[in-house]
Amino acid sequence: MAYNVVKFGGSNLKNPSGIKRILKSIICYEKPLIVVVSAFFGVTNNLLNAIKLCCRTEFDIESFIDEIKQQKLDSVKNIVSNPFLLDEFLENLNQRLSELYKLLSMVKQNKTSELHLYDLILSYGERLSSLVLVYALKDIKYECYEAFPEDIGLITDGEFKNATVNFELSRELLNTNLSEEKTYIIPGFYGVSQNGCINLLGRGGSDYSAAAIAACLNAQSLDLWKDVKGFLSADPNIIPDAVSIQSLTYAEAAELAYFGSKILHPRTPEPLIEKQIPIRILNINDLSTDIDPLTIINTKEVYAHNVIKSVSYNHNFGILKLVGSGVGIKPGILAKTTSEIDKAGINIKSVITSQTAINILLSQDDLMRAKRIVQELNIQGINSINICDDISLVAAVGEGLTSRHGIAGRLFSAVAQKGINVRIICFGASNVAMYFIVHKNDCNETIRAIHSEFFVPQEYLV
Repeated sequence: MAYNVVKFGGSNLKNPSGIKRILKSIICYEKPLIVVVSAFFGVTNNLLNAIKLCCRTEFDIESFIDEIKQQKLDSVKNIVSNPFLLDEFLENLNQRLSELYKLLSMVKQNKTSELHLYDLILSYGERLSSLVLVYALKDIKYECYEAFPEDIGLITDGEFKNATVNFELSRELLNTNLSEEKTYIIPGFYGVSQNGCINLLGRGGSDYSAAAIAACLNAQSLDLWKDVKGFLSADPNIIPDAVSIQSLTYAEAAELAYFGSKILHPRTPEPLIEKQIPIRILNINDLSTDIDPLTIINTKEVYAHNVIKSVSYNHNFGILKLVGSGVGIKPGILAKTTSEIDKAGINIKSVITSQTAINILLSQDDLMRAKRIVQELNIQGINSINICDDISLVAAVGEGLTSRHGIAGRLFSAVAQKGINVRIICFGASNVAMYFIVHKNDCNETIRAIHSEFFVPQEYLV
């Protein structure tokens, strides 16, 4: 019997009714499962804020812990009716919150958060979620076992904050420590290094950790339960009649995630490609007695009628612009600049050069720090260093995008007809995606223009 790995995100854990829908979803499978859970909605942000406040100001850790305790108790009391289970849950909850209290106290005492403390503290959001779900399942007499990544052997490369799973080591350990005959509830978002340190798998990394476990176990599928109707041709908040996408390749899904779609983490497809394990997106708010995925992500290349399957966007990009005569071709400038930015742990999204400018695409959170780094280099040939943070990155995604004649022309003609100025274009870096940059105020109108040009529901066969 092949494993099924299923993952429930924080949006499913907002309230008791959401948890009850999770229980119903698990029961529908009628077989043992590997269940990976995220933190309750908003908890990771709260933990992150608590770390910052402990470093900078006087922070009432006890009140913070009490708030978390009350949230979890309120959820469980609305679900668990067995008083003995409630007492047992409270005992375990107090123990975990006591551990969290000690960790935050260490940060407060030292006025700094060492990397190993940072990762360990943030992992508690998921540890508390798994505890709640275990007792909710026990109350309906569904047998399950809580399994921590550090106990079952989800081994990482040891990098803090944004680790990668070591598949060679993890595969043997997971297959030894997990049984196909049992249901396990596993906290997502983190793994453990070979020397025993907790490592986060990147923000939003619960999807990636679930994918890694699925790959190691050679699972039948990875099922991601969301509160949305699968992948759509555009954000429904901008395009109310956006079309459902039934089939995506791994590459298409990864590009959409990278360029702003919040349905899955960009690294999720990565572990699954080699073994061709499908990712199935399901809507927890539209649950019947059948497991009916809305979008399936696999190797099957399905071409949309008009090639483009979806238009995505991201407001979190900014441009660091290095200006100077010949700056784009003078030897050493690009290499030295990007090398120093990389050494600072800043992820460079893209680099586009010309004779007189180097445009470095970064997360907006990194723009000012990157500017200071380049200024301190004092590189001859760079006359000015500018920041552009009023932009949106818009991406069109679909198999055949780079090979079908006339697609780019149609797209930019549709945008131009709305009087929208396109600042930067990148076409050809990916076989399934092209992206360009517009002013943030023009983003929604850009999405509407492209969608109107390419998406006719009755012709959109995917």
